[in-house]
Amino acid sequence: MPAPLLGDTSFVDATWIMIVKSILIFVVILTLVPVVLLAERKLLGRFQQRYGPNRVGPYGSMQPLADVGKLLSKQGFRPKGAVPILYEIAPALTVFSAVITLAILPFGDVQGGWGLYGIDVPIGVLYFFAFSSIAFYGLLLGGWASGSKYSFLGAMRSAAQLISYEIAMGLSLLGVVMMAGSLSLVDIVKAQGEIWFIVPQIVGFLIFLVAGFAETNRVPFDLPEADAELVAGYSTEYGGMRFGSYFFAEYIEILIISGIASTMFLGGWMGPGPSWLDPIWMLAKMLFLTFFFVWIRATLPRFRYDQLMTFGWKILLPLATLNVLVTAVLVVVT
Repeated sequence: MPAPLLGDTSFVDATWIMIVKSILIFVVILTLVPVVLLAERKLLGRFQQRYGPNRVGPYGSMQPLADVGKLLSKQGFRPKGAVPILYEIAPALTVFSAVITLAILPFGDVQGGWGLYGIDVPIGVLYFFAFSSIAFYGLLLGGWASGSKYSFLGAMRSAAQLISYEIAMGLSLLGVVMMAGSLSLVDIVKAQGEIWFIVPQIVGFLIFLVAGFAETNRVPFDLPEADAELVAGYSTEYGGMRFGSYFFAEYIEILIISGIASTMFLGGWMGPGPSWLDPIWMLAKMLFLTFFFVWIRATLPRFRYDQLMTFGWKILLPLATLNVLVTAVLVVVT
């Protein structure tokens, strides 16, 4: 009998446990972001046959801390033509969107009276799309409120790109939802006990990854901040920690996309060994996909804007729709 559409919400953590988990998740991701940033710069150096950061601290390990110190010490500045309140709110919206989405990533099942996840909502997939979409407003407001034409053009590109690729991303996950019979991320991981969904849903997995690059504005889809055309796009007029907030949110979003892909297609926390290894397996899968983001950045050039739109609407969207239709037929027949 297929699992119910809504996840089992009978297990609820105590309030103090929820608070502790919230702090713990944020601290872990806050620690991972500088590690990923340093690893990316090191890997890019190796890919391009040059040295990465190697001056600040042992093997350059303190470089992220030095970068944060530099951003914090910069004088605050706002362009004369900017809209003050919206200019200030925009980076905060982007960070809020990234951080609140972390709550649904499951790092394990219930163990010792603790659920190894922030929250297990019965509409986990919809929660992901709802809150990750708030980042769209952060980018759009940042570009428009800066009072710069470069920023405004970057914001418009970002809006068109996110809308175009979010449709394909949603359809790529629909096949997994139909096979698992649930929108809860915890239930979806449990449904992969016999076989990971990357096997029957390999097309959906590839579509999700490509759309994930577009959603995080990463190469080859970094058109909203194309330096050769728009200086820095929507973030052109931002400096100091306001710029750092956009930068910070981008890397959290990379980890989120990697986490969602690991949960939906790669078995989540499942792996050989005892149950206490579950969070380690989940983190290992996330970091592997994050490495893939860096690999692609070092390999592919930036698309032209017409190529970006053509690929999203004429290739990804029809392919994702076909994948959903085939999955629906197979689920009904079997």
